[in-house]
Formats: sequence, structure tokens, C-alpha cells
Amino acid sequence: MTTREDVSTVDTPEDTEATTTGPETDAGSEDAQPQSDSPPRRWLRHPTRRTVALGAGAALLVASLATSAVLAVKLSERQAIDNAGQQALAAAQQYAIILTTVDGAKLDENFAAVLDGATGEFKEMYSESSNQLKQVLIDNEARADGKVIAAGIKSATKDKVEVMLFLDQAVSNKLNPEPRLDRNRIIITMDKVDGRWLASDVVLP
Repeated sequence: MTTREDVSTVDTPEDTEATTTGPETDAGSEDAQPQSDSPPRRWLRHPTRRTVALGAGAALLVASLATSAVLAVKLSERQAIDNAGQQALAAAQQYAIILTTVDGAKLDENFAAVLDGATGEFKEMYSESSNQLKQVLIDNEARADGKVIAAGIKSATKDKVEVMLFLDQAVSNKLNPEPRLDRNRIIITMDKVDGRWLASDVVLP
């Protein structure tokens, strides 16, 4: 028969469970925090969208500046050629009048002006033939007055320009004292020599 005192000393399930679970909890806490000797992992830093955008923007800026520089050089070269063409055009028109104007009383001045505005082979050729030409003009009492009707640039570089001109030339001589109008088309090649535009070739196509 069980007495009150025997009942009080009997272990309850709660007491038994509490007694046995204590050491297991301590062992589990040690396993939950293992010690590791491996070095800390270093994470690679990937470029952000902002970094990529800035890099692309810089590349576009460099490309834009390079393109602008090339265009500026080409524009400068084009402007230089245009200026050369206009200068040579004006010089060719003046020279065409000198070349097609003859006054028997001023032949020496005419020839000197032609040679002064010429260069290269054309100058040499005209200089060699000027004496014979002078005598023919004197003997025939020749006279001519040239007038430029139209002129334009055929081709151009910074140092050489071809100019096409249309001229009217009133010609008279001993046999035909009344002036006769001749219409001519000539191409004058102008070379830039020591800052001057001089005729290096004259062609009647």
C-alpha cells in the first residue's frame, strides 16, 4: 500500500526530461558555432549601370570631339581651296585681257605685261616667239581689244587653278581697218608662285 510520503518522492516525467535535456542543449550549442581557419571571402565588385553609362558617355564624347576635329580640318581645307579659286579667277580674267589686247604703239608694254603675268613653259615659249610676233603685228598694223564675257573655275587646288573664259575680241589690221568681233574660249592654268597667281598654260580648245 502506497503512503503519502512515497508518492511525494516519485519522479515526474517533467523532472526526468528536464534533467536529461540540459547537457544535450549545451553540446548542441557548441556544434552550432564551429571554428573555421579559412580566410574571409572577398567579394568581387561588379560595375554598376551608372559606371557603364559614364564610360559609354566618355567614349561618345571622345568620338564626337575626334569627328569635329576632322570636319574642322576638312572645312578649313575646303575654305582654302575656295579662296584660292576666287583669287586665281580674278587674276585669270585680268591676264586674259592683257593677253588679248594689242596696241601697235605700245607693243613693248604689252609684251612685258604678258611675260610678267606668266610662268613656266608658257613664259619661255612666249618669250622666244615675242620678237617674231612683234614684227608681224607691226607690219600688219594689228590692233585688238579683249573683253571677258564670262569666266568660271574648271578645277582647283590650293596652288593650281584652271579657269575657263569666254572673250570677245575686236580685231582690226591694215587690210581690215573696221574692227571684226571674234569670240573665243580659252582655258588658263594659274599657278601660285611666291604669293602671285601666274599663267602657266593657255589653251584654245
